[in-house]
Amino acid sequence: MNKKKLLACVGLILTLACNLGVATPLPEDSGLLATLSASTPQTNFTPSYFPATAIPTLTSEFNFATGAPTLAISTPILTDPPTGKIVFTCQIFKVQASNQICMINADGTGFRRLTTDDGRQHYYASLAPDGKRALYAAFREENIFEIYEMNLETGAVKQLTNKLGVANAPEVSPNGKTIVFMRWTVHSNRNLIFLMDRDGGNPGNIPHAEGWDPTWSPDGKYILFASNLDGGATQLYTIRADGKELHKISNLPAIRGRSDWSPDGQFIVTYSGEAWKREVYIMNADGTNARVLTPAGGNAQGPSISPDGKWVAFTAYYDHPNDDHGCEIYIIRTDGTDLRRLTKNDYCDYQPRWGP
Repeated sequence: MNKKKLLACVGLILTLACNLGVATPLPEDSGLLATLSASTPQTNFTPSYFPATAIPTLTSEFNFATGAPTLAISTPILTDPPTGKIVFTCQIFKVQASNQICMINADGTGFRRLTTDDGRQHYYASLAPDGKRALYAAFREENIFEIYEMNLETGAVKQLTNKLGVANAPEVSPNGKTIVFMRWTVHSNRNLIFLMDRDGGNPGNIPHAEGWDPTWSPDGKYILFASNLDGGATQLYTIRADGKELHKISNLPAIRGRSDWSPDGQFIVTYSGEAWKREVYIMNADGTNARVLTPAGGNAQGPSISPDGKWVAFTAYYDHPNDDHGCEIYIIRTDGTDLRRLTKNDYCDYQPRWGP
């Protein structure tokens, strides 16, 4: 090797060695990796999606084993980007009494407001298994919330309940024939899990099922819901649609409600924690091996699993900590990587529910 080539090689090695000690600066508007630290990030970011031709880059990643960021070479090629649609409650007027229902594509595009009545509250939306209709609850009169179904193609709305009380959290069964929901009345002062036909007919409670936020198992045989049936802390329960086989499956300190079941029936997600310190948890379908899924500091809650079982949508405050109007919709892979924010509004977006 001649002298000039030798000097060039030495110079290149020294340059690389120096650069390995410095993390690649994050974009000014990126809070993605910062959310993996113990402190809540103060910066805003928008979702970024890489083309299939993206080149390898040197990035800073969080090492959960050591509790410190490390350098890693990664090729940001999306072989399985998130698909489907997510419906959610959008507090566009910053007033709970005027909550609306909105929808967004799972890749962050196609934001759309679905409900148009500015003067009343709408909440607890979900998508039918075929993705063609959205269900939600809306205020009718004092102590009365009705369940509605909207045709997403035409915008036509059909009222399904009629003065049952406060009815909310509707969800269509996997076979498309039955709706599960929660019903409360002033006289009973009890949260009961109800079933009704898809057209709203034959409403009735599931025996022994007292709780809220119900969701179907993927085979349609069981319903997962939150309850304090045993008089202690709120936990997750499962029950057959006929009221048999009631089981308490979780043992977390402060479960609130909203949960979801993976499409293969192998795991569930929920959220737990004290106010402003909540986290999304993922666990086996029988409640074992519960572990935190979301990065710390976001007050994460209300999870919903994607139809392919690879992602979880949830509400969090990573970019607007302790701001009542600061919640946004985020998604994360079920292995705890690839956190992304889908919404970017000056009002609260919450109660996401994922569908095809």
